[in-house]
Amino acid sequence: MRPPTTVGIIYPGHAAEDEYAAAAGPLGVRLPVAHVYGTDLHAVPELLDLGAPQRLAGGAAALAAHRPQSVMWACTSGSFVFGHDGARQQVTELARVTGVPTSSTSIAFVAALAALGVTRVAVAASYPDDVAACFVEYLASAGVEVVATGSAGILSAAEVGLLRPAEVRDLATAHDHPDAAALLVPDTAMRTLSVLPELEAQLGKPVLTANQVTIWQGLRLAGATPSRPDLGTLFTRRQDHAPQ
Repeated sequence: MRPPTTVGIIYPGHAAEDEYAAAAGPLGVRLPVAHVYGTDLHAVPELLDLGAPQRLAGGAAALAAHRPQSVMWACTSGSFVFGHDGARQQVTELARVTGVPTSSTSIAFVAALAALGVTRVAVAASYPDDVAACFVEYLASAGVEVVATGSAGILSAAEVGLLRPAEVRDLATAHDHPDAAALLVPDTAMRTLSVLPELEAQLGKPVLTANQVTIWQGLRLAGATPSRPDLGTLFTRRQDHAPQ
């Protein structure tokens, strides 16, 4: 019997990492999590430090015993603050350490949009305005038009992790836009998987969230594309395997 597909998750601090364990069983895969630590402030200097090569290398080393087929840096802000080219360089350097296909949540968002054929989006961000603006710039550099952006102004990942499902739904729906073909919710500290079906049904469009796209991209890089309608439109459309 073939062992289950294993995607290693490098996760910053503690907030919503339980979403990976919750998704792994229904998907029939393994999503082991290795934690890396720095400040959890949503501020550009701190985020640049959080995504530093030596920190991520430590997370990769902690995952090695699990023998993952791919590895994901499960942090949106700790990747997009480096800009488009910097985010690519970040995972290129990390891949040299992991020895397997490696990506990040920011890159996963762009890959997911390409897989769905979407180029116009709205963003419902938990971050302060300046950090949310960095995400918009990152998307623009990847050819994605952001027609509306909302920022909740939450200063730390720990605070985001305390949001209740109803608060997550309200944040998402408040910042959708009729001209957007998809809504993006970019924070791996936010628990979103349980509300995805309801959000997509209410908005009538794909909703892409940070932990969702991280899992999808990791499985894709590992050569697995399971179908799980409860994880949103992204997990119902069969996609070709592709490099990061």
